[in-house]
Amino acid sequence: MLKQRIITALVLLALLLPALFAANPWPFMVLTVLMIAAGAWEWGRLNAMGPLWSWVGALVALALCGLAQRSGWVQASPPQLWLLAGAGWVLLGAWMLSRGVAAWALWPKTWRWLVGLCLLAMAWLAMAQAHQRGVNFLLSVLVLVWAADVFAYFFGRALGGRFVRVKLAPSISPGKSWEGVFGGMLGVMLVALIWAEVDRRWAVPNLSFYSLLLAKGAWVAWPALLFMCAMSVVGDLVESLVKRSAGMKDSSGLLPGHGGVLDRVDALLPTLPLAMMLVAWI
Repeated sequence: MLKQRIITALVLLALLLPALFAANPWPFMVLTVLMIAAGAWEWGRLNAMGPLWSWVGALVALALCGLAQRSGWVQASPPQLWLLAGAGWVLLGAWMLSRGVAAWALWPKTWRWLVGLCLLAMAWLAMAQAHQRGVNFLLSVLVLVWAADVFAYFFGRALGGRFVRVKLAPSISPGKSWEGVFGGMLGVMLVALIWAEVDRRWAVPNLSFYSLLLAKGAWVAWPALLFMCAMSVVGDLVESLVKRSAGMKDSSGLLPGHGGVLDRVDALLPTLPLAMMLVAWI
């Protein structure tokens, strides 16, 4: 299993890094839209849409992303779009996590399917728009999620259950603890301080997400970063909830050793649009 994970990770990096740093944005846009289409196919399977409609979902996701690009939204989209996406994620996440696994299956599966496709397309648009702002900006948002996940894992393993006896979401993801969440938040704050200092010392031309927030003061930056950490956890828990509802361990087997595409990008689905929402505000 470990060997599979390493090989898959190396292959993904070999594809992603050249596209990320290419002078032309199209390789990155094409690669990421294919990943979103794969996620849309997995979403259809998770919501019992059947083989045909799962493939239709992948095509719909491709069409939505193409329409956004043709409309010029990759370069500049209406600010209200990100406010709508952010509010949608907060409300949907709160509703799903408060109601639990059983309530998700009560929604008509067509509605569940369509909502997921829209959220996937929105995440792609946010990623493409972040890439347009600069690699430094996009990487800072991606690393925020990865840092929150890594620090949460180690803090959870070391301290989980020692200070807060109640689990974070025992019916959805029994392994997650509040100590892990707080550790992830602490890790993100440290990363933000270091990254912003590197921006300042090296005079990086396109500022990172952290530098943009900290430029508005600590009273803006720290609540925003804590909110982003919390929503990355929400994205993870929402996907876990949907998988539990479907009785599946992984969203698919597309990435050997890692599960499916949705298993790798679940925390990014809310945080990418929310990052663009915060940037639009500041």
